[in-house]
Order: sequence, then C-alpha cells, then structure tokens
Amino acid sequence: MRLQQPTSRIRHQNRVLVIDDDADIVELLQIILRKGGYDSLGITNTKEIDLILSDESFALMIVDRNLPCREGSELVQTLRESGNTTPVIFITAKDSREEKLEGFLKGGDDYITKPFDNDEVLLRVEALLRRSSVSGFNRVLSHRDIEMDLDKFTLSIASSEIRLTKLEFKLLQIFLENIGSVLERDYLLDTVWNCGVFDEHCNEKSVNVAVKRLKTKIDRDGSKNYIESIRGVGYRLQ
Repeated sequence: MRLQQPTSRIRHQNRVLVIDDDADIVELLQIILRKGGYDSLGITNTKEIDLILSDESFALMIVDRNLPCREGSELVQTLRESGNTTPVIFITAKDSREEKLEGFLKGGDDYITKPFDNDEVLLRVEALLRRSSVSGFNRVLSHRDIEMDLDKFTLSIASSEIRLTKLEFKLLQIFLENIGSVLERDYLLDTVWNCGVFDEHCNEKSVNVAVKRLKTKIDRDGSKNYIESIRGVGYRLQ
C-alpha cells in the first residue's frame, strides 16, 4: 500500500522515504515531516522498494524493523551492500540493547524506539541531514512556476523574484503545502494568524483581504489563477 504523499514538491535533498507496516504511523510521520518543510513518500511494505529507489532519490529514509516481506535492518543491510548510502533512521518497537546494536551494525545511522516524541523525530531528522553530505539543507517548495525557499525567505515566479510580507509568505507556504485542498478560512486564521477562538481581532475579513493582496502580488493580471475562491468555504491553490 502506498500512502498519499504531500501535494507540494520539495527538492530531493529534503525528500524522505518512510517505511512502516502501520499506515497510521506512516501518516503521522509524514505529518511531522511536512511541518518541518520536508516532502515524503510513505509505504507500508517493501515490495516496491527496488523500483522506488531506482526511480527516485531521497535525502533520508525512516525505516521500521517489523516489516512484512523483509525485516527492516536486513533491508538496510542489503541496500548498504548494493552501494546505497542514504542515511537511515530506524523507528521501531525493537528496543533492547542487542537490537539497537544490530540496527547500527547493519547500516542504520540513528535509532528511535516507539512510542516516539514528535519533536524529537523532527530534530533527529534535521541533525542527521546536517551531518550528511547529501544535504544542502535548502527547503524549497515548488508548484507550476512558483518556487519558495523556506530557509532564504525568498519567492520567485517564472524566475522573477517576488517580495512578500512575512504574513503573505506564511499564507502562500500553507497553500503550497496543501495544493488542491480547500482550506477553510477558520483553518487559515488558526495556522497563519495563530488566532484563538475568542480573539476578537481575527475574522474572515482578515483572510479575504490578505488572500486578495497575495493574489495581486503573485498574479498581477489574473491570468494564472493560482488561488481559487470557494464560495462560503475558503480557498484552494490549483
């Protein structure tokens, strides 16, 4: 089973492959990675692993050890023997000292036991990517002719730089992380404006004004129609 991957595309140096037999764990890890600005592909078995790795490159792999078809550490050992040097974090219920040592000896670079802390997972991913030679550590979201560099805080459209305010940048980032999904105004207020339920300064008008201003900056003549208004609901990046 291959799970749905985030709709935004981040350059391969920040693309992560997640392998776990529990679909809920895969989905949770993808949510954690998405919050950190990473793209990911999630799978629940290793049947397609050779085809996937021949078609795509990844900055890092997160691997469970209790996998159908092939045990996780055996899979990683096979990959190492074939010359694959992609960094690997094991996230597994196998938590004995002997099992941890085995994971490292067979090619793992880090080892996290279940249940895990979400923030710790993201910090370990970031730390391993900083140490690895495959990471330029530039998080870049792209869609159509839009390219957003999250680390440099830059935006270019058709190779031309566009200047945005901090709020506009965050708003467009949320759209790029949810391409094709209808985002309700309440959701945008919560994620972009960080509004509480009783915050009287936050209202739907704020969203409407900000989206209109953003649309003007990224699509001056309206010909590209990046952001679609869904009447009575919210907006969608298409």
